[in-house]
Amino acid sequence: MPWILQKRRVIKRRFTYLKVCCMVCILGFSGHTLMAQDLHKIIVSLDLENAGLKETVKQIESRTSIRFTYKSEDVPAFRPVTFHCTSQKLDDVLNELFKNSGLSYESAGSNVVIILKKNIAENAAATAVPALLKGRITDEKGAPVPGVSVSVKGNKTGTVTNQEGYYSLTAPESEGILVASFMGFEKKEIPFSGAGTYNITLPSEARGLNEVMVIGYGSTTRKDLTGSVGRVDIGDLRKAPVFTFTEALAGRVAGVQVSSNDGQPGQGQNIIIRGSGSLTQSTAPLYVVDGFTMEDFQSNSLNPDDIASITVLKDASSTAIYGARGSNGVVVIQTKKGLSGKPVITFNTSLGIQELRKQIPMMSPYEFVKTQTEMTDVSMADRVYFTDGKTLESYRDVEGINWQDKIFQQGKMQTYNLSMRGGNDQTKYSISGVLNNQDALVINSGYKRYLGRVSLDQQVSKHIKAGININYSNANSYGLVAANNTGTASVSNYIFANVFGYRPVAANMQALEDDLFDEDVPVGTNTVRINPVITAQNTHRVANIGELISNAYITYNIADYLTLNVRAGHRKRQTRGESFFNSLTPQGAESPVNTRKVNGSFSFAENNTWNNENTLTFEKTFAKAHKLTVLGGFSLEGARTTTYGSSAQLLPNEQLGMSGLDEGTPLALTANGGNYTLQSFFGRVDYNYRSKYLLTVTMRADGSSKFSKDNRWGYFPSAALAWNMSEENFLKQSRIISNSKLRLSYGIAGNNRIGNFDTYNRISFDNRANGVSFNNGVPGTAAWLSELGNGSLKWETTELANIGYDLGLFQNRIELTAEVYRKTTRDLLLDAQIPFTTGYATTTKNIGSIRNEGLEISLNTVNINTGSFRWESSFNISFNRSSVLELTESSTLFSGVSGGFTPALNLWLAKVGGPISAFNGFVFDGVYQYADFDNPAPGVYMLKPGVPANGNTRASIRPGDIKYRDLNGDGMVNDFDQTVIGRPEPVHIGGFSNNFSYKGLSLNVFFQWSSGNDIFNGNRLVFEGNSQYSYHTNQFATWADRWSPENPTNKNFRVGGQGPTGRGSSRVVEDGSYLRLKTLSLAYQIPAKLLSRAYVRNLSISASAQNLITWTKYSGMDPEVSVKNSALTRGFDYSAYPQAQTMVIGINASF
Repeated sequence: MPWILQKRRVIKRRFTYLKVCCMVCILGFSGHTLMAQDLHKIIVSLDLENAGLKETVKQIESRTSIRFTYKSEDVPAFRPVTFHCTSQKLDDVLNELFKNSGLSYESAGSNVVIILKKNIAENAAATAVPALLKGRITDEKGAPVPGVSVSVKGNKTGTVTNQEGYYSLTAPESEGILVASFMGFEKKEIPFSGAGTYNITLPSEARGLNEVMVIGYGSTTRKDLTGSVGRVDIGDLRKAPVFTFTEALAGRVAGVQVSSNDGQPGQGQNIIIRGSGSLTQSTAPLYVVDGFTMEDFQSNSLNPDDIASITVLKDASSTAIYGARGSNGVVVIQTKKGLSGKPVITFNTSLGIQELRKQIPMMSPYEFVKTQTEMTDVSMADRVYFTDGKTLESYRDVEGINWQDKIFQQGKMQTYNLSMRGGNDQTKYSISGVLNNQDALVINSGYKRYLGRVSLDQQVSKHIKAGININYSNANSYGLVAANNTGTASVSNYIFANVFGYRPVAANMQALEDDLFDEDVPVGTNTVRINPVITAQNTHRVANIGELISNAYITYNIADYLTLNVRAGHRKRQTRGESFFNSLTPQGAESPVNTRKVNGSFSFAENNTWNNENTLTFEKTFAKAHKLTVLGGFSLEGARTTTYGSSAQLLPNEQLGMSGLDEGTPLALTANGGNYTLQSFFGRVDYNYRSKYLLTVTMRADGSSKFSKDNRWGYFPSAALAWNMSEENFLKQSRIISNSKLRLSYGIAGNNRIGNFDTYNRISFDNRANGVSFNNGVPGTAAWLSELGNGSLKWETTELANIGYDLGLFQNRIELTAEVYRKTTRDLLLDAQIPFTTGYATTTKNIGSIRNEGLEISLNTVNINTGSFRWESSFNISFNRSSVLELTESSTLFSGVSGGFTPALNLWLAKVGGPISAFNGFVFDGVYQYADFDNPAPGVYMLKPGVPANGNTRASIRPGDIKYRDLNGDGMVNDFDQTVIGRPEPVHIGGFSNNFSYKGLSLNVFFQWSSGNDIFNGNRLVFEGNSQYSYHTNQFATWADRWSPENPTNKNFRVGGQGPTGRGSSRVVEDGSYLRLKTLSLAYQIPAKLLSRAYVRNLSISASAQNLITWTKYSGMDPEVSVKNSALTRGFDYSAYPQAQTMVIGINASF
């Protein structure tokens, strides 16, 4: 009898559970018929005070579209709760509500069935039957999503989808929750009941207001964001065929300007966020990679394929938490982590070519020789060019040597990338490695890079999680270095200047092509005497950078509302440089101007940076939906740098190369070192009322060893307000407006990017050439004050004010963001001139203030989304205007350029009331014509009264000479007639991206532009008029159309008519505006049925191009370049390495 009763109880339980399952299926079908919803996508706010099950369910149903079903006899199992939350995910809320009760729930579409935990456990044990689950996972467009992790919730059972998005797995029980997750898509959970087909659609997370945005020391949703934060579309970024993510960043984010010093492989980019915040100090943003902060981050140390997200923090509300280093903006990078499920192995490779976008047309042999006949030494042409009966006409059909064809080559590039990601609920890992190899545009030069990354995250216990990220990079670049930071480099480094100037024709063409020195050119005129091809073929220059970054963290959930995070990191970077000049290089060949003969040098630098950050976060929702998040923390950071090097000359055995350096005569030994520390305390308070009214208040205090004790600490507060109008009743039910938010912020950030010891006087030990003698004694080494410190230096501070408005229409198919900002930097830190009576030329000082004001507009749209076809667009445009408010030393600051320009040019100026950078020079006023002269006798020309001289004596000026405008009307042109002749800062910059997809085919077209900026084309100053007046120097073809009695043009002056040498004028200032087809990418996914026997889950092929087409009026090789890189000295082109056109084909496979 007891056995019979026990059996009946079991049958009764099974019958009860069967009824519940039927209800789930029926309601699930109904829910899917209406509109299937995922609980984790539904956001809800609750106010429950000692509420029972009925009241709880009623409040949730009144605030969402979810409907609940439960048995009345199960109500007592629910304990009354007091619960308040604001804008939390419904699944998290339900888990919390039912955590301490005897109830659980199952979701199906828009319905939730509440079930007794006892029934679930007992009946599951009694009826547990394995179930075969299968189906297909697609995106919103219906396209298959390969590589999706599919698992049973609470169980280790899992798999991944194949190329066509299909999956199949056996669940240990016939009922449960199926979980599907993949990077770039929202996580999806659906209930299953028994074996069957379960198809899942994964929505993209790109446009959701609940999209998580990584900010300083935390994250938030777009909906609750108060500051100005831009996010980079990683999918679009990866379509650019480049080695570093910064190369593809230009035009992607409003307010972010990206430029290159040059196009040499391995060179970094200059990134400026909302205008330059300094005149001569670094304007680079702070980088935070997986929580590790770096001021001098090298973008080529990070594999673009390893990046999961890039967030750009632009206003004070978002950057003030980084205090001392946030004034230039912050770039926050999160790398890929491991995923639960079977390991996913991905391999991709690409092969590409790079080509020069354009050559500069040079004079033909005939035009060149004709120019030589017009030089002052008329007999020179007879001696060099008119031997063996040759005449000028003899050169009309001579082909000549195109040195640009000789020096430039078609570059080749290869990439091999391998990664593996996997894990389970407790342990997740990610391992990746990449090899890049590139032959550069210039012969005998290139770049090779190895990268490796390991990421491990471990759930140690219920409350403790730990992880570590290790990134190693090794980059090797070799070959000639083109001009960079002109003014400090030797003229021989201006490889392209040598290419332009080297003559195309000679009596002995074979010797001209094969010999290092052109013997027809007098010794001393180095720039046009040195064969650029022989130089490039024999120069040994190698730069190697190895970097290891280790970053670990521990997170301890002390309570549901209190979390402790401890993070520590270390970066070790070693840089090694080698230079060896054999007898076939201008630096190593014996000549009257080179007494070193064969020589070489090496240098080594090691930088060790460490940091430790500790944060405690309190997050709790109080009565009436008041969510409060309080973060407090402190951090320590330090760095130590060591550099040394040596050089030797007169090496007897050049065949040994660098290995024979010890056999030469020692030339110089160098050694240096430095260190700094930074201590910080910071805090942030976020208040959120139903995601409707938002407030963020931040405070940070930084103490830097770079300043004296009296000025060591800087304090950086900020505050931000946001009103989410779309949460108000008058907009909440709108079918048109899905998002409407107004944001206001104000705060202060800082800058301490000066030398480690600029506050101190520097004492050096030096023998001062022949030594220092005291009291007529034997000369010897002595200590002397080499640099003057400034103990009164204080923090450079930047005040940022921002107003932003976000608008979303039609379920955010149209998203518009507009922002206006004002950025004022005070107490500028720069190397300022001081009176010569001090015995020193410059010292670092706080000297003034500057301001940047601007407007940013971003527009994202889903234009078409019908079945298999989708078209998305992204557009942004940014306007920025800078001005100098104050310069305490004077009203004007000048900066010059030398090296190849004699005398040096005071080319840039920053003047109170003007922009932070402007070109300074003379206004080109054409060419002196015969009408400007009196002609008292044949061949005698005297300037008429009232016609100003160009800076030369009036008697020496001739028709055809260059003419400048006399601005002050004193009858002569001198330094007082210099003025602003151009501005290198663009009026606006932007980008426009379009993504098209149809089934497995996708196309990306991305345009990027800069408008309103000027470029000073220093090449024209030398090679369009021969301002240095050097014999045998070839010129640009444009100078063939120069002034002559038969061609009285006002465009180009005559031979020898360049006026005072080294003068910059508006003649060579050009419009640097351009529109560039930056990226064009086409990809196709191979159907899975073609791969079924190849054990390949996913296979795609792609073809892409970078810098494919450029529309510009600029006459130089490339408008996107400047060989000087401070905020004051932008827009200068002289022998710059141009950006290459890149075309790549690639294959991507996963297994």
